[in-house]
Amino acid sequence: MRGGPDGSPQSVIALKTLGAPERRLIGGKRPRKVSEAEVEPVPTARATMIAAEPFASTLEAEAWLAALKRERDALVEEARLGTAELNRMLRAHRAATADPWSAVEVSPSHALVVRVGYGVGDLVAEGRFDDALELPRTEIGALSRSRRGDAVGPGERLAAILSGRDELLACEELVLRARADVDAHRPREAALQARIALEAVLAELPADLDPELAAARAEIGDAANAALNADPPEHLQHAVAHAVERMERALRRRPPPREPA
Repeated sequence: MRGGPDGSPQSVIALKTLGAPERRLIGGKRPRKVSEAEVEPVPTARATMIAAEPFASTLEAEAWLAALKRERDALVEEARLGTAELNRMLRAHRAATADPWSAVEVSPSHALVVRVGYGVGDLVAEGRFDDALELPRTEIGALSRSRRGDAVGPGERLAAILSGRDELLACEELVLRARADVDAHRPREAALQARIALEAVLAELPADLDPELAAARAEIGDAANAALNADPPEHLQHAVAHAVERMERALRRRPPPREPA
């Protein structure tokens, strides 16, 4: 459940694990000899974001869904907002358990199915809508912001890194973390993350990839300092988002990995 400024709930998140039958214990806790790797049953998790404020009437709910059907961008935005609510809960869970590896945040493209609809809260939590729209797989994929356009494709780059022909830089992970914070509308975390990402980019990448990137240091530093106490001012939030975009472009401009001799 997510609360508003006055403590009232804004949304309720219902989680349920479906599918996978429970495995039977064979031979107690002792290792079991096998000759062939068996296919393991895989559970499916269903996450349902339910608005705490109900529609005034069925007619209002029908009109809302009909509008989403006409405006595909609005439908995609509803799915994106639902994912943001789920990620807020996952971040809170990770902090509560003090386990950095638990409850990793998700992207809408990770979902097997994305649906937007209305119905009675308890029934919707069980996957039973009065009416709903299911996003096509093509639109689910589009929910993940794509920044392709690299000279080297992801598969080729992965092979180059694993073979030692290319180096995985520290700044790449740091820029990705900053991008996740920007896209999730976490201005404090984005500013703090962008500051260290920028320093790593300037240290690891050739300056000629973006000669003006170093000039962003002062503004990003101001944003990070402001973020120690509260959300940075809006103009500094825009500066952080712009700096992250420039760092991503600089990374894409890196020379391709060297070919094996």
